[in-house]
Amino acid sequence: MTEPISLLLGVHAHQPVGNFPAVLEEAHERCYRPFLHTLHRYPAFRFAAHFSGWLIDWLLEHHPQDMALLREMVARGQVELFGAGECEPVLAAIPQRDRVGQLNALTGKLRRHFGAEVSGAWLTERVYIPTVVPALADCGMRYVTVDDYHFLCTGKEAAELDGFHTTEEDGRSIDLFAISEQLRYRLPFSPAAEAVAYLEGLAREGRRAAVYFDDIEKFGIWPETHEWVYEKRWLEQFIEGVLASGLIRTETYRDFHAAHATRGIAYLPTTSYIEMNEWTLPAKAAAVYDGLVGREKQAGCYEASKPFVRGGIWKNFFVRYPESNWMHKRMLGLSDRLAALPPGRHEALTEQLYRAQANDAYWHGLFGGLYLPHLRREVWRNLVALEAALDALAPRPPLATRDADLDGVRELFLANADAQAVVKLDDHAALCELDAYGLAHNFGDTLAQRSEHYYHKIHAAPQAAGAGEGIASAHDRVAFKDAVEQADIVPDARPRRLFLDAWQRLDGETAWPRYAAGAVKAPLMSATFSAPLDGGEVTKTVTLAGRTLQVSYRLRDVPGGRFAVTLNLALPSCDGYSGRYILEDGRIPCGFGQALDLAASQRLTFDDRELRGALVLSASRPVDISARPHHTVSQSEAGFEKIMQAACVTLSWPIDAVSQELTFSLEIVPDKPA
Repeated sequence: MTEPISLLLGVHAHQPVGNFPAVLEEAHERCYRPFLHTLHRYPAFRFAAHFSGWLIDWLLEHHPQDMALLREMVARGQVELFGAGECEPVLAAIPQRDRVGQLNALTGKLRRHFGAEVSGAWLTERVYIPTVVPALADCGMRYVTVDDYHFLCTGKEAAELDGFHTTEEDGRSIDLFAISEQLRYRLPFSPAAEAVAYLEGLAREGRRAAVYFDDIEKFGIWPETHEWVYEKRWLEQFIEGVLASGLIRTETYRDFHAAHATRGIAYLPTTSYIEMNEWTLPAKAAAVYDGLVGREKQAGCYEASKPFVRGGIWKNFFVRYPESNWMHKRMLGLSDRLAALPPGRHEALTEQLYRAQANDAYWHGLFGGLYLPHLRREVWRNLVALEAALDALAPRPPLATRDADLDGVRELFLANADAQAVVKLDDHAALCELDAYGLAHNFGDTLAQRSEHYYHKIHAAPQAAGAGEGIASAHDRVAFKDAVEQADIVPDARPRRLFLDAWQRLDGETAWPRYAAGAVKAPLMSATFSAPLDGGEVTKTVTLAGRTLQVSYRLRDVPGGRFAVTLNLALPSCDGYSGRYILEDGRIPCGFGQALDLAASQRLTFDDRELRGALVLSASRPVDISARPHHTVSQSEAGFEKIMQAACVTLSWPIDAVSQELTFSLEIVPDKPA
């Protein structure tokens, strides 16, 4: 007689810290609520669920009735709640002390609000590295879920992955469940009857368990899935089919774990799911990887070679994107400063750190929010607020140099109680960060346009599943939220910083001054840089005083031409209606999303209602001002889109004298209290 297979079905619910309220509401209406209400009607269908801590807080505040429903399902033993890092960090990317802190924070929350016993943990983006095992074990986690791919990379076969294995690190052990890739791609995209039949087939093969744990957003938020899962009753049909089958039983991970022994010892490599391993690679390397995979599939060899055809690891995102690396290393530095404080009640500061560790803004693939300014802005909002609080408790020197992001180039930090300016000490001598502590904002938080491997899809025809074949996964769709032209995807020639300089010769050629990185003259709160320029010299002085940044230029013995200074300003409103330029006479010519050209101007205000403050740019004498929105092109599950990252403002003036001096001021102006 064939023994029933145990279906261990788990769903993972998460929204990025700082996501728009309207997006959260839509996610709840289209996915979280109907999923919970549907499962509540079938008490015999057992499953597991993970909700990130920040999302739980939002749901408890805005939809307490649905959280009461979840609490009821926990009490009756229908659902097992999984733990993880409180604000959904990639555990591999944060210090050990913060891993433990984040894991314990979410476990405590699940116990308080749901009376949940927490034995299992969800690994963010299934990013596994052996060094996370001690933190998981020390926090009471007895098992975690990873992809079956993790095991296949060790030489295991799929038939061996119908239970759990045990691993150990630094004297602590934990058990590992392998999530089935076949199930991930079937649920909920194939017809319910076919999914049930697939599970029954596994039972006939003698498998003990079918392991599924994946994003709940596939059940209502991904394109076409709400209609498919709820309006066309896929979820009900699947549940009823499973419950009616004599070959399938549903179990929680906890019950299965208690009833079975380990399959044995296993040591897994540092990896994530297959798609992520490709996304971590630079565009050229990703193209090579994609070509290799394509050839293996065409030859019918891929299933056998897949474990050995690997891409990169998650931390490669810090190599691919300097902007992500800068955020990450600044976060690590502030974590060290927080840990060095004398013992005391630092809950508010710890919460800011944990929010800044949320994974979403640090990476990009089909998912990941690095390209989304509002998600990066939330990371920076917490970092800037945390730094201001730490400065008040444990003051640091107002001027310091160090290589904070470990890229081989030092940075100069100029800081006071109101603001901070960080100059990258490379040839550009430009600002990579400009913080307003009163606004908890970094005006240097932008993103350069760079090549992405998936750009080859831009000219492909949109794809959809055929009639009666289910629906297409987001991995297989090609769609467009915005029209994208070839000119939109040309990589930037220079980094996107503030006070990037260019020299435009009379013959039309453009050169970039190359400032001597080691020739910094830095008295208190000021630094001076020099560069040769067509037989003459340009001297650049950066000064921070209160909420005002001053950058002065002196050109000596330079032939005729034009000097240009570019500021890439991250402004929260982007191309929204609440961001606008204000001229010296009070007129409002346009918003940040439109082009602006001004001749012989000395003052321009960047007014941002989302920021609740403004930047006031002034020049010591008239200059020409040109402002354009800077967009990047990226792909998400909804399709290709153009996203405004910054207002790119260029200030230029003619050089027609032997020596010229000009000073620009950027004043941070918070709104006055009502």
